[in-house]
Amino acid sequence: MIDVEDLIALVRNYNPQTDADLIRRAYAYGLEMHAGQLRHSGEPYFTHPVAVAAILTEQRLDDATIVTALLHDTIEDTRSTYTEVTELFGEEIAELVDGVTKLTNLQLSNAASKQAENFRKLFMAMSKDLRVILVKLADRLHNMRTIRSMRVEKQVQKARETMEIYAPLAGRMGMQWMREELEDLAFKVINPEARTSIIRRFVSLQKETGDVIPKITADIRALLEDEGIEAMVFGRAKRPYSIWRKMEEKQLAFSRLSDIYGFRVITDSEMDCYRVLGLIHHRWRAVPTRFKDYISQPKTNGYRSIHTTVSGRDGKRVEVQIRTRQMHEVAEAGVAAHWSYRDGERAKNPFAVDPAKWLASLNERFSEGDGEGDHDEFLENVKLEMYSDQVFCFTPKGDVVKLPKGATPIDFAYAIHTRIGNSCVGAKVDGIRVPLWTRLKNGQSVEVITAAGQRPQMTWLDIVVTGRAKGAIRKSLREEDRDRFIKLGAELARVAFEHVGRKVTDKALRTAAKTLGLPDEDEVLARIGSAEMAASEVLAALYPELAARQNEGEIEPTRAVLGLEADQTFTRANCCQPLPGERIVGITYRGQGVVIHAIDCPALEEFEDQPERWVDLHWKTGRHPPAYTATLKVTISNDAGVLGHICTLIGQQKANISDLKFIDRKPDFYSLLVEVELCDAEHIHRLLNALEAESDVAQVARIRELSRKP
Repeated sequence: MIDVEDLIALVRNYNPQTDADLIRRAYAYGLEMHAGQLRHSGEPYFTHPVAVAAILTEQRLDDATIVTALLHDTIEDTRSTYTEVTELFGEEIAELVDGVTKLTNLQLSNAASKQAENFRKLFMAMSKDLRVILVKLADRLHNMRTIRSMRVEKQVQKARETMEIYAPLAGRMGMQWMREELEDLAFKVINPEARTSIIRRFVSLQKETGDVIPKITADIRALLEDEGIEAMVFGRAKRPYSIWRKMEEKQLAFSRLSDIYGFRVITDSEMDCYRVLGLIHHRWRAVPTRFKDYISQPKTNGYRSIHTTVSGRDGKRVEVQIRTRQMHEVAEAGVAAHWSYRDGERAKNPFAVDPAKWLASLNERFSEGDGEGDHDEFLENVKLEMYSDQVFCFTPKGDVVKLPKGATPIDFAYAIHTRIGNSCVGAKVDGIRVPLWTRLKNGQSVEVITAAGQRPQMTWLDIVVTGRAKGAIRKSLREEDRDRFIKLGAELARVAFEHVGRKVTDKALRTAAKTLGLPDEDEVLARIGSAEMAASEVLAALYPELAARQNEGEIEPTRAVLGLEADQTFTRANCCQPLPGERIVGITYRGQGVVIHAIDCPALEEFEDQPERWVDLHWKTGRHPPAYTATLKVTISNDAGVLGHICTLIGQQKANISDLKFIDRKPDFYSLLVEVELCDAEHIHRLLNALEAESDVAQVARIRELSRKP
């Protein structure tokens, strides 16, 4: 474990004016609080907070962050309290420690909806003070470095969480070195065989060709010395996970993989960066499409550098990154460079991004839409933003628009303004009209063509890649769908009311809304139209005695099947949706009772060798209520009023629509799945005959085998 004086010495290296007494007090307090606690490896637990603090000294962070690292587990794992930390170390440090504690309690690898909710909390914590996530990333890095002492299943869980969340987050913050190390440490756990294979191939390659890194480094240094340019030159082989990812993405064998070596040239000035670029391109052949100038077009996290790939010594492809010393500091520390200290003062790096502005832009992307989107949408947007690389395109006026790799003209339109995106009908790229699904490339000029009255299309969701575009499109579709659902709900309500000799009126719907606890009649109709509520529920709310009379003499659905034991319950199989009047058989399931299938259901083949699970059943004879769902696939002409007419026809056949889903929309027809509530097999036969006789219905069929699960 690093001694307190050694830790203070690490801080003094970049901040001679550090508050050494504060660090000593925090060290002593953390040591006391964690006394007797051990890590999985058997080491004293306090070795971990000290190691986290040491990692943060490498980023030259302020005293408050270093102290937070020393105390980051005290509130969670010891008798320490927020109040006590505030009294001893001040409110700033207490807030940071509390923030890290809350992040630690977030289960980011949990189920999708919970994960999305926790992602929101993570970004809220980051918004308050980004140093919280810097401590958490250092905490995760040390845990990954010492992961072998954990149980195997815990190792895999932590490694996947690191690969999916913490590594891309570090990359998004500009801390590329940390991202690469986190990815490689996780890769070592998740796929150790693949990593070992990559390392073996490296060793074999070095035996065949020798270590090319010092040779190419010497070539570049000699080239620069001849031109009188002072610069530092570093070379390295890329990490195993980076190589593995390229092999997987490009479907290449190791022997065919290029640019597995990377080199960095650190110059004194921006002008020297371009001089070095010219010399390298003059000396070696540049690889087309592998050049990026992040100096003239920086990334949003402040990253600046020139990237180029050339065919170097012996034709081997190598990547060269060229940047100044100040750019290199930001490239190493990312957004954390804002807090970096040098000689006792916060370093004034002109390229360091203000975290408040960076987080504001990040949150703007994550919160696009109207606030009604679900957690899954938010999670999707977060991951899109964290994993994306960038391309830079231009408006006709020459303004730069930054987009993720793979972005389309629709993404470009929404990046300018939501109104432009919603009304987009076409685009020109470099003056040539292109399809809206075209993937944009660096440096292209994009002109968006708009038209009044244009609305986003459902298919756009499969085309766009930015969270901003997806959120705006979904918002527009929700608004459009609501209008459609209200119209459809009005038709379904009219049919249901006429079926019982009543007339639907605004007053009746307002009364129903009040009874059902809904805001207004439009909400009632929208829920009926979207199948969130059946029209029969509205009738029952208004006329309960009428609903009761309708059910007199009908067989209770829970007692509709004969042949069950007294304590057995049944459910209908989703795969065949058997109706009263059809021959049925039951299959017993532990904890689920009996699942009934139609006798000709293909799913029964799975149970042919388990006769002990079969139960001979049949439906009760008599009048069954319309309580049994069946699914119809209906293809109808795309003309005004046709859908309403079909719904009326279904209502006239005394069938309730419980769900309706469009599965294909073309200019001339719609295909949709209609879930209807029926009485029995005779009922569906009458309904199918009535629909087939309609001229507006091209096809209608009962859909079975929707799922092979019971």
